[in-house]
Order: sequence, then structure tokens, then C-alpha cells
Amino acid sequence: MLDELKTFADSHYLDASVKLLRGSRKRGRRVMVSDGLKTGSSSAEIACDESMVIAGGIHPRLASGRDGSIRASALIIEKDDRVCIVSCDVLALQRDLCDELCREIEEKFGIPFENILITATHTHHAPSTVTIHAYGRDELFVKNVKQAVLKAVDSATHSLKSVGMSFWLGIESTVGQNSRLLLSDNTIYWVGPRDDALRPTGPFDPDLPVILFKKEDGNSEAVVFNHSTHNIGSINPGAVSPGFYGLAAQELEEEAGGNFLFLPGASGSTHNLVLPTDEMILRIKNAIREAMLQAKPRTVQRIVSVKKEFEYHVRRFNEEKEEKAVSYYCKKRVDNPEPVIEVFRRMRRELSTHQGETRRSWLQTILLGDIALVGVPGELFTKLGIIMKRLSPFRYTFIIQLANDWIGYIPDKQAYELGGYQTWTGFHSYVEKGTDEMLVEKTVQMLHNL
Repeated sequence: MLDELKTFADSHYLDASVKLLRGSRKRGRRVMVSDGLKTGSSSAEIACDESMVIAGGIHPRLASGRDGSIRASALIIEKDDRVCIVSCDVLALQRDLCDELCREIEEKFGIPFENILITATHTHHAPSTVTIHAYGRDELFVKNVKQAVLKAVDSATHSLKSVGMSFWLGIESTVGQNSRLLLSDNTIYWVGPRDDALRPTGPFDPDLPVILFKKEDGNSEAVVFNHSTHNIGSINPGAVSPGFYGLAAQELEEEAGGNFLFLPGASGSTHNLVLPTDEMILRIKNAIREAMLQAKPRTVQRIVSVKKEFEYHVRRFNEEKEEKAVSYYCKKRVDNPEPVIEVFRRMRRELSTHQGETRRSWLQTILLGDIALVGVPGELFTKLGIIMKRLSPFRYTFIIQLANDWIGYIPDKQAYELGGYQTWTGFHSYVEKGTDEMLVEKTVQMLHNL
């Protein structure tokens, strides 16, 4: 009976929301667009096939079937200057590709390098764009990503039109949870039974900011939304998929019009552990619809983008301690543990010669009126994203992880002490302790400088 009531409530809310959104479109309520703001948006499909290795797991695997489209989506925002935001349905994008794309976009479309932010939606159901765990990146697929990005940006640039911007800070507190659970043996949950879980070791961020760009006739040109949960979940198991966020975006485009772009929030420590994919999609869609209905017009006096390079270091690690931590957990909780343990051994062997190495990546801040976006190049722990937002001088600040590069997990100090998969040394996690504090300090300073 409870399940039946829940299904009825969800479908009733869905019908009501769609009617309200469609009603506003039919009425053609005109939007004030006199502040000179223009946007253009577009998406392009990224070509892939079932021979390409899917990223997101420890071992390589091939896909079977497909949910939705794997896309590159571009949004151009113009007010005296131009900013370009690109979101790709892949696990992550590294600096070499992002820099190459930014230079080409600057050359072809006249958008300054520092005004371009490129991120990944972090779907775990698309071909590999990074070298991680037991597989490398598929260079043909990476080439296809580049072509799709340039196609989407080209189309968005040629579709610029006057718009009004609206905003609402929505909330969705049920899709995801802090997934670093403290277990009874004092280890941190990664995979395996959870019946001995004691408590989560960090927060969950329910914020769901939604920015609408509406044309003069009241219809949406683009909708940007941000939320902080790992983008894992396909309708058909094993299928190529943009993940539950991407599927929600594509369904909303069919129902409400315009282009929907998902920008991933700080979710390095946050996953969904309980809900099926179709339920996650429905709840995200309902929360976005509610925010769209509540959104209020915002005046955009200016747009500003600042991209700054920073240095970080590859951590030094104790091989004996790393081996002990990985082996203990995997032998207790992973079926067929030895191949998994060997994957981590191999990654550490390759990283051992790089210990202490200095590397460089990007931080970016974008200001749209009084709304600030912060681009961070890794899987930022949720706690750190919340701290950045609270220390920001702007009331509305949201984090975009995996922006312009991918440097693996970025844990907070306590997470290193607790251990667990996200802090085990490997291609997925190699930045030294203290990187979190450095990034918080630098991003907050950049926000104040705006």
C-alpha cells in the first residue's frame, strides 16, 4: 500500500509540474531581456561503439545496449564579454585535452581561453577518457569528444539571442548520501556488505542551484543545474549511458524545451546507495521543475571569468601500509580479491617514481551577476565544497568539480586519517595531504578578488 501511494504521489506531482511548465510556455509570458544579456546553447552527440572500454570500474568492461545519448553540451553567455561552459557525458577529462579545446575555441570563436570552462558529468557508463585502474583512455573516443565539443560550441555561438536570467536555489536531499561509512572494524566502506556500518563520516550537500535563461517569448533557451552525487546509474544494466543526471536532463528537454546542462558538484565522498535509477531520475526532475517554477529574475550587470594555474604535488607513500590497507579490505569484502589487489599494486609501482613530483592544474571562478561558479579539477570531497561555499563572499556560490582537468580524488584531512578507497594511492588518488587546504584557500581568495 505504501508503495502504491508513493507511486501515485510521484506521478501526480509529475503531471502537475509538467502542466505548469507547459502552461507557462503556451501562455507565452514575455521576459524582460533589456540588460543586454545573450546566450546560445547546443548539444552534439559523441560517437562511440560497444568495442570501446567503459570507464568507471576497477577492471575494463564492454557495454551492451544504450540509454539516451552521450553528448557534449555547450552554453555561451554574453554580456560585454563572452563565457563558454561545456559539459561532457564522460567520466573525466584531463588537462591536455581541455587546454587543446580551449585554445581551439579561442582561435575559432574568439572566446578567451580563461573564459572557457570544460567539465565532465562523471557518468560511469561511457567509454574511457582517462587512464585509471586496469585500463587506459580510448584515444579514438577522446578524438570524438573533441569533435562533439567543437560542434556544440559552434552551434551555440551561432544561436546567440537576447535572454533574461532567473535563478533558484533548489534542494534535493534524497538522491545520494555520504558514502564513506564507518564500519565496525574501523575501516571505511567502499564495496561489500553494509550490515556492519556504524555511521557516515561526512556531510551530504542537498543544494540544487538552477539557472534559467529565458527568451523574450518566455520559453527556455538553456537551464543549468548542479548537484553533488556520483553520476552512477543506467536504466539498462551494462548500457552506455549519460548516467541518471544526464538521463534526467534529456527527459526534461523533451518535456520543457531548451537545453539542460548538468554541472557536477563536489561529490568525491557522495554516492547513491539505495535508490534505483528510475527513481533517482524522477526525484531530480521533480526538484529541477520545482526550482524552475520558483526561479526569480536576476539582473546581470557583468560576467567575469578568471582561470589561474596552481601547483600541487604527487604524494609520497609507504608501500607496506598501502598494501596492508588494500589487502585487508579486499580480502574481507571483495569477491575474488586478488585481481583487485594487483590493480592497486600496479598503480603504486607506476606512481612510485613520481613521488613528490610537482604538477600544475587549473582553478576557475566565473561570476554571473551575483552568482559565482567555482571550477575545481578533481573529485572534491563534499565537505570541502560546502566549506568553499560558506567562505565565499557571494551568497550564491556553487562548485563545479572535474573542471578543466582531472587530478583524482581531493580528500579532506580527516578522510586521509580514516583511510578507505578514495585515499588509497593510485591513479584515482595521488595528491599529497594538504592539497585540500591549499585549494580552499586559493579559490576563496579568487572569489574575493572578483
